[in-house]
Amino acid sequence: MKSIFDKVSFDCSRNVTRSYSTSFSSAVKMLAPSIRQDIYNIYGFVRFADEIVDTFHDYNKDELFELFENDLDLALKNRISLNPILNSFQHTVHAFKIPSDLIDAFMSSMKMDLTKTEYKTHEEYQEYIYGSADVVGLMCLKVFVNGNIEQYEELKHSAMRLGSAFQKVNFLRDLKADHDDLNRTYFPNTDLNELDEASKKVIIEEIEADFAAGFEGIQRLPLEAKFGVYTAYVYYKKLLSKLKKTPSMAIKTTRIRVPDYQKVGLLAKCYVNYRLNII
Repeated sequence: MKSIFDKVSFDCSRNVTRSYSTSFSSAVKMLAPSIRQDIYNIYGFVRFADEIVDTFHDYNKDELFELFENDLDLALKNRISLNPILNSFQHTVHAFKIPSDLIDAFMSSMKMDLTKTEYKTHEEYQEYIYGSADVVGLMCLKVFVNGNIEQYEELKHSAMRLGSAFQKVNFLRDLKADHDDLNRTYFPNTDLNELDEASKKVIIEEIEADFAAGFEGIQRLPLEAKFGVYTAYVYYKKLLSKLKKTPSMAIKTTRIRVPDYQKVGLLAKCYVNYRLNII
């Protein structure tokens, strides 16, 4: 029965989330059970696409990405795929009517990572962030509002800004790996070798503005989603705080992270704030 195959597919997406991101996985667990699996399904899809362009260095990335893209098209068209991750994703896409332009924008940004190594203008930078992060926030928002078009439009801007904030924090955290391993520089007009405190301050102020706009949306999210999204927000805010305190020279030579014991404390604080209804 296909229901068994779907369950196996959903388990795969959940395992991908847990294996690749303990922080995001912890935040997803704080979502209502009714929407949790669909967020796993979205994450599994975006994670696999990202893996192709970021880590499969010993293989033909262009060929793998093309195969993945073709399989995605067939999964969406046929409403089934023997790739369990794509089978899970197509289920969520159809259940919540996720627009194809969001998926296309995401795949376009991922494809940029196959060849593009430097973003020289703000327009190029924004285009990449929109496709790689903002639209992922919008896909999740489609699940959070469960088909409520008016609510989706109302929260759309905040969801995009929160997606941007998360992505930019990732860029800053992964500055060394992106430059040394992938030869990429995402921040426009910012050379890794020239990153100083003034440049870092400009980047952080931009991220803080995104977080502020994103938080406004979190406060208006449906209850099923609010605690989980707020938890992810607090995790990333803590990471940004550590990056803010880290000298620019250290950011260029190491990867800053939030220790597990601090994540546990943050989760407890999030729960208290949520129960007291102060978010």
